[in-house]
Amino acid sequence: MSKRKILITGKESYIGTSFIRWIQQWPDKYSIDTLSVRDSLWKEKDFKGYDVVFHVAGIAHVKESKENTNLYYEVNRDLAHEVAQKTKLDGVKQFIFLSSMSVYGKVSGMIDQGTHVNPISSYGKSKLQAEKLITPMANENFRVAVLRPPMVYGKGCKGNYPKLVGSIKKINYFPNIKNQRSMIYVENLCEFVRHLIDDGGSGLYFPQNNEYVSTSDMVKLTAEAYGEKVVFINLVNPIIRLLRKKNIIVNKVFGDLTYEKKMSVYKKEYCVINFSESIKSTAGVE
Repeated sequence: MSKRKILITGKESYIGTSFIRWIQQWPDKYSIDTLSVRDSLWKEKDFKGYDVVFHVAGIAHVKESKENTNLYYEVNRDLAHEVAQKTKLDGVKQFIFLSSMSVYGKVSGMIDQGTHVNPISSYGKSKLQAEKLITPMANENFRVAVLRPPMVYGKGCKGNYPKLVGSIKKINYFPNIKNQRSMIYVENLCEFVRHLIDDGGSGLYFPQNNEYVSTSDMVKLTAEAYGEKVVFINLVNPIIRLLRKKNIIVNKVFGDLTYEKKMSVYKKEYCVINFSESIKSTAGVE
């Protein structure tokens, strides 16, 4: 069987570079190239001969403002659409687009198959608009897969996880709140994408870890991994439960936000690393 040829658009993205490291475990099965799409030179690249394009380029983890609103749409929507168009025009059979849970606009609760999309951020809106442009391009010769993962974490990640680690090194006490959140370890996401490429999958997907995560459990395991001591207290729990109804930031930290688990079932197992082991790996502890 010949190698599957993969092109990643988004040369320095966290998920793209993580996928490259993951896929290198099977050098006889896959060959992989990356392409920077920061300027227009990418349009000169010939996509012919690739089996799949995995589009991970995008704007994320940048504080939103009036000044950068257009940038979100230019990169997350327009660029993604242009790359998908070229992918199809050059005869590539599969296009995988990395979207986000943010398209739902929910800050708490459970998302199921009946939950309507209603993004509230420029990031979520631009991702959803990209989906709406790219998905109708699919046909029997061009398979489109859209991924809407929850928060992705792993060694070297950006976003809220590094902030959590920084906080753990400064605090001695933490609320013992047992909330539930959907998350996915980056290597589990990479394994999901590998299966999707093998299967030539198309459609809408919601990959997540097998386990829902509580913030206090994450703090506990992370503190242990870094050799820090944190005492968990129940004293402020009533105040936090009240505040998370009124404060978005408190709700993001201590509220519930999950995908219904059956939405994330795939015909092949992709959660190859459990939550506790993933935290150790993220912290660099073997």
